[in-house]
Amino acid sequence: MIVWKFKGGIHPPTKKLAKDSKIEKMESSKRFYLFLAQNAGNPPKLIVQAGSEVKTGQRIADADGFVSVPLHSPVTGKVVEIKKEKHPVTGRPADMVVIEKTKADEWIKLDPVKPYTDYTPDEIKKRVVEAGIVGLGGATFPTHVKLAPSKKVDTVILNGAECEPYLTIDHRMMVEYADEICKGGVAIAKAIGATKIFAGIEENKPDAIEAMKKAGDPMGIEIVVLPTKYPQGSEKHLIYAITKKEVPSGGLPMDVGVVVDNVSTARAIYRALEYGEPLIERGLTITGEGVKASKNVFARIGTPLSDLVNYASPTEDTQRVILGGPMTGVAVESLDIGISKGTSGITVLPEMIVKKAAETNCIRCYRCVDACPTNLEPYLLYKQFKKKMFNEMKETHLMDCIECGSCAYVCPANIDHVKAFKTAKLVVRTLGRR
Repeated sequence: MIVWKFKGGIHPPTKKLAKDSKIEKMESSKRFYLFLAQNAGNPPKLIVQAGSEVKTGQRIADADGFVSVPLHSPVTGKVVEIKKEKHPVTGRPADMVVIEKTKADEWIKLDPVKPYTDYTPDEIKKRVVEAGIVGLGGATFPTHVKLAPSKKVDTVILNGAECEPYLTIDHRMMVEYADEICKGGVAIAKAIGATKIFAGIEENKPDAIEAMKKAGDPMGIEIVVLPTKYPQGSEKHLIYAITKKEVPSGGLPMDVGVVVDNVSTARAIYRALEYGEPLIERGLTITGEGVKASKNVFARIGTPLSDLVNYASPTEDTQRVILGGPMTGVAVESLDIGISKGTSGITVLPEMIVKKAAETNCIRCYRCVDACPTNLEPYLLYKQFKKKMFNEMKETHLMDCIECGSCAYVCPANIDHVKAFKTAKLVVRTLGRR
């Protein structure tokens, strides 16, 4: 089919160091660190306390409202502590549950368990909530909310673009678990009454394209091969590339009749339906020049970052550990926290790569304008930010920024636009609530 190219974007080195590494299942850690805030929207409400004995898959926090999901224990053990810890994404103190593994898995699975094809649309939606499933591409938006659109949706897009440098977990998922991903896609379509299912995959993943085509063709899923260009995996750009429909400013995919789910999310839905598995484990990539062996792994939610980095054998000059990839990820100050549902990768980099040149004055070269995939003027937004003109930033479409980092990547003045825009968004949202 024809693929419609979007304006802007960049071509950073892909650095897919682990693309040929099969997914390994990590041995369970001894302690797990679970932030309650693991989903967009409201964090769930804790229903256990220090000293509570828990089993694998047991619900330890209930959803708090519609845009929220429950949280489940990743192991059989004991809640040893509930404390406040600095959240790596928000930078603010947040509730954390510490669970110590005491014995082998004693499962509490979701009930009933039956073939995924036997669930009704309402049963699929209910199971997705019960399983605590969120967008596993990194956004962590509660998936059941997408399955209850307020407008008619006729198209499902499975996002296998994985355009972020270094990260390869979705690539390997498609190679190794294409059948489960496609079955999850069919379940998503059934839940919302969609009649068309596409899977978008960048052309630099030929083995994933082949595997998904083999699995998807019998199920009526059309594989769309996309140009390798960052940020091709952004929801709005993926929708445009496949359907030529443009999501309006401030709008949602459902406004153009589309729902987009990450391929790993689709697999998690299938596993919840077919096997009754709540989301206690996810695949992620451990990679970068700061480790000796880049890997793709399955790890339980809450696994300490220190265990994951050590599993890939860090180099002596490791300087920075990033949750996610280098374009959109967040650098962490401590490895004594656990991975969350949204941790698609851990990028470990040495000093020679992360050392950043000093910021200088904007020279009005407009490279940021050319690179911006959402037609913004980053140089102008940054100028407004420096003057604390937050209302003006909102009028200049600050909230349409997808924080992809393309502007900062091409900037000869080494300006960190994204950091500024994230701060400005927090201010705008705070002002809007007053």
